Amino acid sequence: CAVPPARLGAYLRDFRALLTAHGLRGTPYGHFGDGCVHVRIDFDLLSEAGVARFRRFSEELADVVVAHGGSLSGEHGDGQARAELLPKMYGDELVALFGRAKGIWDPDDLLNPGVLVRPAPLDTNLRFAVLPREPVPVAFGYPADGGDFSAAVRRCVGVAKCRTTGPSGASVMCPSFRATGEEEHSTRGRARLLHEMLAGELVTDGWRSTEVRDALDLCLSCKGCRSDCPVGVDMATYKAEFLHQHYAGRRRPAAHYSMGWLPRWLRLAARTRTAAVVNALASVRPLAALAKRLGGIAPERRIPRLAAEPFSRWERRRQRGRLRAWRAQARAGRLPDLPGRMAFLWPDTFTEHLSPQVGRAAVRVLEAAGVGVVQLPARRWKTRRSDDGGPAGYGMSLLNPRRTRACCGLTYLSTGQLDRARAVLRETLDLLEPFLLLERESDEFTYPPPFVVLEPSCAAALRADLPELLADDPRAARLAARVLTFAEALARLAPDWSPPRLERPVTGQTHCHQHAVLGDAPDRRLREAAALTGDLVGGCCGLAGNFGFEKGHFEVSKACAEEQLLPAVRAAEPGTVVLADGFSCRTQLEQLAGVQGRHLAEVLAEGLEGEGK
Repeated sequence: CAVPPARLGAYLRDFRALLTAHGLRGTPYGHFGDGCVHVRIDFDLLSEAGVARFRRFSEELADVVVAHGGSLSGEHGDGQARAELLPKMYGDELVALFGRAKGIWDPDDLLNPGVLVRPAPLDTNLRFAVLPREPVPVAFGYPADGGDFSAAVRRCVGVAKCRTTGPSGASVMCPSFRATGEEEHSTRGRARLLHEMLAGELVTDGWRSTEVRDALDLCLSCKGCRSDCPVGVDMATYKAEFLHQHYAGRRRPAAHYSMGWLPRWLRLAARTRTAAVVNALASVRPLAALAKRLGGIAPERRIPRLAAEPFSRWERRRQRGRLRAWRAQARAGRLPDLPGRMAFLWPDTFTEHLSPQVGRAAVRVLEAAGVGVVQLPARRWKTRRSDDGGPAGYGMSLLNPRRTRACCGLTYLSTGQLDRARAVLRETLDLLEPFLLLERESDEFTYPPPFVVLEPSCAAALRADLPELLADDPRAARLAARVLTFAEALARLAPDWSPPRLERPVTGQTHCHQHAVLGDAPDRRLREAAALTGDLVGGCCGLAGNFGFEKGHFEVSKACAEEQLLPAVRAAEPGTVVLADGFSCRTQLEQLAGVQGRHLAEVLAEGLEGEGK
């Protein structure tokens, strides 16, 4: 609404009094200089009582606007929301004249029926009236929305911050829209399609909808909207939910099996010690092309090489050497040199099988900072139960030969295989249960040690997706609370440690999930302490886990990288360190620009070697 600018102060006082009288809250914004007031009010448009209050407030507000000599449509048209109130402003006789004029030129009422004359009541055809009244069955818990997927979708109010056409500082949202320029590939457009799917009027086949599937296909699951959207729409979670429901009981795309099950395939290669064979076969072009075609992988992509030795195998050898040293110290009558602070280093799939050098570097830095690194167990514990069925103690089961691995379930989450993700995460919680349910903290030690996760996307999955997917398991929240990034671990466990001063410029990109879920303040402080100068750019690298490897996604993936990351790397001075903590980011840099990205742990470890520490 709008009033003459000279009446704005008096109008706003009456307007706020009306809000208070109805128990409503409203946030006004622009354009006060013209006497035009936009306002977003917390109407309840879901219950009958709330809709009735909306009608009463609208009628009384119209009286206030007219009393101040104002207009019900200060900037936009009257439409269905205001047309019923126009007699308050123009009078019944003039509105009847409007109707007669329309009748002459539009006798069949074909043009905008019910929008200006002979309007429908203002409290009909409301946006939420067609949505399900009861929460639909879903896999995620949606704790911020009361477990209601409809409420999660209703978060989008159409502000359109996701429709930015150029990079904006450190923000990420929404890379697919900037790459395509299409509304359906914006966060807002996807939320609207999910709304229509739930409403069932235009999108009539529910979770099986091909329209919704196609719109979500180019969502990178970067989670940028989780933090950059003013109302916290989390389209990555909605996409995982949709894919889970869409493919329930059906055959999935090949990429969901080749890359969604990546932890399984890489563990198989490690157990059979066939990494060298796999690398050799992948280097034969016809075989690689066949494998990519069968696996739904973009033909433009190169298959990453597997590490000759997984990180955990190296770590076991190192731990055996440490135990021998401790035994020798004990035989010599000396107490073992135990660190004051301990931490588990999480062997995520990418560090374990594809970039173990990052894990080795992290161990080097953490131990130089006085933090002892502990290897995660590989076998389930034998649990002793109390009379009430709760855990009373734990012991290593020597009769259980089956080895297992802690896993964040990221690849299953990103491909919407939520049943499999839930099973993997429960197995992880079973494996780590003694370190989650038995806690004790003092000035000397912390039990259990925190879990340091080097891959940002895996850390984000454990901290955000795990407790939302297993909301009924208290161990999930406990594990999420103990997950630390590399920089967070150094800040918390070794606050007085000074990293080597490297005096080098850096460039690169903050990982999307780091930006959206974890935050990068500890990383920035660590870089500053190490004299690594320069800021990292925002946006998304475009690879985003399995997204950039899937067939049909290469051009969008490349466009995302060309937005901020690759121009920043090309413009960097010689000798600049290219930081990329995520395996996807490093792979994108290597395959599109021939540049080697480095994890911050690697850069600091090289600095320690240079100082001879």
